[in-house]
Amino acid sequence: MKIFKFIRYLIETLIIILFFTFFKIIGIKISTFISGKIFTLVGPLFRSKNIISKNLKKAFPNISDEEIRIHIREMWNYYGKIFAEYPFLNNFRNKNLGNNIEIVGQENLEEIENENVVFISGHFDNFELMAMSLEKEGIKLAAVYRPLNNYFLNKIMEYLRKKYICKNQIKKGRTGVRNLLTLFKNGSSIALMIDQRVSEGLRLNFFQEEAYTTTIPAQFVKKFNCRIVPIHIDRIKEINFRLTIFKPLKFEENNSVEKISQDLNFWLEKTIQNSPNKWIWSHDRWK
Repeated sequence: MKIFKFIRYLIETLIIILFFTFFKIIGIKISTFISGKIFTLVGPLFRSKNIISKNLKKAFPNISDEEIRIHIREMWNYYGKIFAEYPFLNNFRNKNLGNNIEIVGQENLEEIENENVVFISGHFDNFELMAMSLEKEGIKLAAVYRPLNNYFLNKIMEYLRKKYICKNQIKKGRTGVRNLLTLFKNGSSIALMIDQRVSEGLRLNFFQEEAYTTTIPAQFVKKFNCRIVPIHIDRIKEINFRLTIFKPLKFEENNSVEKISQDLNFWLEKTIQNSPNKWIWSHDRWK
């Protein structure tokens, strides 16, 4: 079985390298258009429509079948665009595409200029550009990520993330939490996604159903009395984005880890409701 997995991962990686090379040749605008169409057609073959439909119905009990079809189609289209933008991360970081990311809430960044905080968000649109933009703004940052199962592809993604997104990439897990604590004590802010299922956490309300929820942001609040800063990225048009930095959240000293984590789930719910077609519904959040 290991040899078959090795071969499958190798073939997948070679195919993705070929796509990335092709995208660099034809340019980002045509690439995102083509990739969006391909993912819209092929995506449902790799992820069950039943999971996505079930998740949408949990969040929106009154949603119609036609609305579900529209959300699924648009979600895969955005997936495809994000995939096509990976070969151009260096352009967003260092070159001509840097001005394609507008930052709203600059005053909130200035407010936390002399403190380290916990940035939170979810997998919306091209989420990779959020940590990149924060680091470009001079924020000393460490970002949490989950390694890909495909170890060949994971090497490529780790290289891209460390070189162009955020140099301090921390693997998800217990060792990663210890690394985050060290970096935070040394003056680094941290950025993490709070929208995925975790193996260790609390079962909290998320769209009226219990779901395992990360407590890392709340634990940092309790330990360091730090503030939490929600952020969100939105694709405005083609390859133009708006990154919103929300007002830092300050919690009361007597707020429990559960209360803080639940409040962050409520923020995430509202954000998803505002951009339902741009969230990753294929992730089985309530499993």
